[in-house]
Amino acid sequence: MARKADEHLVTSPVKLPRRVVERPLRQVSKRLLIALGVLAITVFLVYIDRDGYHDNADGSVDFLDAVYYATVTLSTTGYGDVVPHSDTARIVNVLLITPLRVLFLIILVGTTLEVLTERTREEWRLNRWRSTLREHTVIVGFGTKGRSAMQTLCATGLSKDQIVVVDPSSKVIDSANAEGLVGVVGDATRSDVLMRAELQKARQIIIAPQRDDTAVLVALTARQLNRGAKIVAAVREEENAPLLRQSGADAVITSSGAAGRLLGLSVLSPSAGTVMEDLIQQGSGLDLIERPVIKAEVGRSVRETDDLVVSVLRGHRLLGYDDPAASPMQLTDRLITIVRARNGLSTGGAE
Repeated sequence: MARKADEHLVTSPVKLPRRVVERPLRQVSKRLLIALGVLAITVFLVYIDRDGYHDNADGSVDFLDAVYYATVTLSTTGYGDVVPHSDTARIVNVLLITPLRVLFLIILVGTTLEVLTERTREEWRLNRWRSTLREHTVIVGFGTKGRSAMQTLCATGLSKDQIVVVDPSSKVIDSANAEGLVGVVGDATRSDVLMRAELQKARQIIIAPQRDDTAVLVALTARQLNRGAKIVAAVREEENAPLLRQSGADAVITSSGAAGRLLGLSVLSPSAGTVMEDLIQQGSGLDLIERPVIKAEVGRSVRETDDLVVSVLRGHRLLGYDDPAASPMQLTDRLITIVRARNGLSTGGAE
């Protein structure tokens, strides 16, 4: 049973966000109005040139005959009792009424055509999505942690069309689609599922499943497919963090431990806990960001910057602001700073 479920998940397609469509009754009403408009135009064309038509019944064509001729012509019935006999009427039929007939038929069978072409359109959208997707972010697991990570990324300016969600639950992916995200239903420990999310072309990967063993397997598979991507993973138990790092994760967050430390800090100092909560919530209040050193800051001390510098990243070394080696700053350094968020975006001295 489990194997069959896995096979079903693997064969599930990529789900692109659905476009907003009008209600069916509104669509039918619009098509009906367009069809009546086409019919009215045809009646008008026939009536103004009624002398160029011949009615086998009485020889002349009146308004009712024009309506009758337009109806049977547009429906391709064509009884032949009313026919164009002048050159002008025949030219009008060729150049105007025939295109109107085609348009009328397209309107009538529009719903059927939409059903027949829906799969083609979806395949075209999917192929176009695959061809244009580059340097995106893959989020494995769209629970509380994955959703919060997505919201933080979007708060810093990342577009939703640059995020792909992978989750084994179809309902979760439907929820991600409703928020404008592309989703892949499947087991992220399998390489073909991750490749369906174009993970091999991703710039960063967030791993936030429900189980720690799943996170380890996903990290191993993701690192095998993409050697250069930045992988950040979340685990519940702190003892599993070293195993995740060995599996290829660049950074590991212990969710239960981090929550517990924040709780302890809030007990000891509620204000300090509030500040920490503000720092990790991007887009409001104070934000903790990483930015490069600008040319004007090269050679200066970390205390001489416009922002509040917490740490300096030099190569693979993370230096504290009070570390003598952190100053003077170098052009290749990156700064971890605290800045004031304005209008939903963090602003700092690098801008």
